[in-house]
Amino acid sequence: MIEIVPVHTKRQRQAFVDLPFRLYRDDPNWVPPLTGEALGLITPEKNGWFSHAKAQLFLAMRGGAVVGRISAHIDTLAQDMPAERGFGPGSGQWGLMDAEDEGVFRALLERAEEWLRGEGVTFALGPISMSIWEEPGLLIQGYDHPPTVMMGHHKPAYRAWIEAAGYEPVKQLLTYDLDITQEFPPLVRRIIRSGENNPSIVIREVDKRKFFEEAQIILDILNDAWSDNWGFVPLTEPEIADVGVKLKPIVFNDLIRIAELDGKPVAFMITLPDLNEAIRPLNGSLLPFGWAKLLWWLRKPRVRTMRVPLMGVRKELQSSRLAGQLAFMMIEAIRKASVDHYGASRGEIGWVLDDNQGMNSIATAIESRVNKVYQVYRRTL
Repeated sequence: MIEIVPVHTKRQRQAFVDLPFRLYRDDPNWVPPLTGEALGLITPEKNGWFSHAKAQLFLAMRGGAVVGRISAHIDTLAQDMPAERGFGPGSGQWGLMDAEDEGVFRALLERAEEWLRGEGVTFALGPISMSIWEEPGLLIQGYDHPPTVMMGHHKPAYRAWIEAAGYEPVKQLLTYDLDITQEFPPLVRRIIRSGENNPSIVIREVDKRKFFEEAQIILDILNDAWSDNWGFVPLTEPEIADVGVKLKPIVFNDLIRIAELDGKPVAFMITLPDLNEAIRPLNGSLLPFGWAKLLWWLRKPRVRTMRVPLMGVRKELQSSRLAGQLAFMMIEAIRKASVDHYGASRGEIGWVLDDNQGMNSIATAIESRVNKVYQVYRRTL
C-alpha cells in the first residue's frame, strides 16, 4: 500500500532530502549534494525563487518507509511569459522526483498533478527542479560520467516511466564536452586575433570586490540576451542575492569575463570550477572534517573540469558576426586561465537549448561534442 504524504514539517523535509542518498548509493556517477544546500533549495526562507513561486512537496510511504518524492510547483513569472516560449498562462511544473519503482512514481505524479489542477494549472512541464535556472530536464544521455556542478543525474528507468504516463518530449537541453588543453582550430584563432586588434573591444575580468555591482551588469545582459529563449523566466533580485551567497566562494575573477564594446557591457561568460569534484567524497556532510577540506580546496581549486553555465550577448548584436567573435574571445581567455591557473583539462558548456543555433554553432566550431542530453516533458492536465 502506497501512501502519498504532503511535506509540512522539518523532519519531512529532511526525509525528502535524504531519500536520494539511499536510492543512488550504488550509482558511481551520482554526486551526493551537501544536505544543507539541498534543504535550502526547498525552504522558502532560503530560496529567492519563492518570492514569485510556490511549491508543495510530497513523500511516498510504504510500510512506514519513504520510497519516493516529488515536488509540484507554480512560478507566477513563468505564467506571465508568452506561451510560445514554453511556459505561459496555465503552466505548472513538477520535479525533484525519485522513486523506488514505477508504481511509486505513478502515485506521486498523480498526486502532484492533482495539486497543480487545484491551483488552476492546465498543463504540466517536468522534470524541472524547481526553477528553470536550477536543474531542468531529465537526463536521457550521458549516464556514464558524473554531472558537473548544478547539473542533474537520474536513473535510466525514469524516462520510460514518464513517457508511459503520457508525457511527450518538448525540449532537449545539451551539454558539450571540450578538451581545453588544445588550441582552437585556425579559423577560430583568426577570429580571436581580429577581435584583439579591434580597439573598440575589451574583454575584462570581473572584480570580485565589486561582486554585486558586477552581478547587476551580468543580470542586465542575461535578461536581455535570453529573453526570447524557450523556457526563459527573468532572474529576480532575491534570486540573484541567494545565488550570490551560494556561488561567491567559487567565483574567481579570471573565470568570469565581461565583453565591452566602445565602453558598454554587451556580453558575458561565467565559468565555475567543478565543485562536484570537491564535494563528491564528502557524502553530503561537512562534518566532522568536510568543512576544512572544502575550505582548503576553495582557497585555490585544482580541478579537472570547468563548467560554463551561462553566456549571453545582447539581442542587438545576436544576428551579427560580432556576437560569435565576442564569444570566441571570452572562451579563449577563460580557456587559458583554466589551464594555466587551475590545472583544468576539460570544459563543459551548457546547458544549451537544442534549437539555439548560434550557441550550438559556436560549440561545434571549437570542436566540442555533446556529452549529456536532458529532456523536458509536457502533458495537458
